[in-house]
Amino acid sequence: MKTYFITGGAGFIGSSLSERLIKEGNKVITIDNFCDFYNPNIKETNIKELNQSENFKIYRKDIRDRQAIKEIFDENNIDIIMHLAAMAGVRPSIENPVLYQEVNCMGTQNILEEMKAHNIKNLVMASSSSVYGNCKQVPFREDMVVDFAISPYAATKKANEVMTHVYHKLFNINVMMLRFFTVYGPKQRPDLAINKFTRFMLEGQEIPMFGDGTTSRDYTYIDDIVNGIIKSCNYCMQNKDVYEILNIGNSSPISLKDMILTIGQALGVEPKIKQLPMQPGDVERTYADISKAKKLIGYNPKVSFKTGINNFVNWYKENQELYN
Repeated sequence: MKTYFITGGAGFIGSSLSERLIKEGNKVITIDNFCDFYNPNIKETNIKELNQSENFKIYRKDIRDRQAIKEIFDENNIDIIMHLAAMAGVRPSIENPVLYQEVNCMGTQNILEEMKAHNIKNLVMASSSSVYGNCKQVPFREDMVVDFAISPYAATKKANEVMTHVYHKLFNINVMMLRFFTVYGPKQRPDLAINKFTRFMLEGQEIPMFGDGTTSRDYTYIDDIVNGIIKSCNYCMQNKDVYEILNIGNSSPISLKDMILTIGQALGVEPKIKQLPMQPGDVERTYADISKAKKLIGYNPKVSFKTGINNFVNWYKENQELYN
């Protein structure tokens, strides 16, 4: 049995990952501050079944609280850390960049400092496809220059890639930085487009389409993301002198308009589309080159976009009251 410490453990990805790890016989320690970025009751529902397991423990604390992180590390014998906690979202980061800096950068610094102090050597961390900005060359490769962020959120993720490399070099910490590409599926956050558009269509509302619908995203299903994280954890714990950046995507971009139409088909609804101007900070497309992840950790996404949307819609209908 391994002990995994997951930050942001009550969120969309964190709770899905926790379920899988516990099902496989591991112990999971998590931290989450249950902030009001979206309805905290959604996170409570995410961990309702997890709370029934003796192998799951959650601390209702904030990663900005260095003393709280120290106490968690003092109380638990941790094998590996999966750092998923962050203020998320491109557009909100433009409105409140200082908060994003405090949580995403200083919060990460607290984790790294306590790893150093407690001699914990393995870290798998969420980065983001947003670090690529509007790179013209596609698909996006991990060795591209990503010095031209177009949102505070993207800048904090790039900063974390650089800072974790410092701790890798100075303190021999193994690091796997995972650049996630637009994660979707059951439990997806309500502020994200697939969840929001599903809700709007069921309520008969107009769908805000920013731009002409040709912008595209490399949507990646939650089960594939969880597989990528677990494979990265295994690689991290089984090797020495590890610092790797990996794209964890689907390598099959879907246009905004096709995304809207696919949800409409799954719901049996004709979308009412309202075209609006592009938003500041939005990128034109994301497209992951996943050849490195395939070679290094055996990552291989399996869920098609249509299947993933059908799965999400079925789940959403059963949990609709959470989002009303």
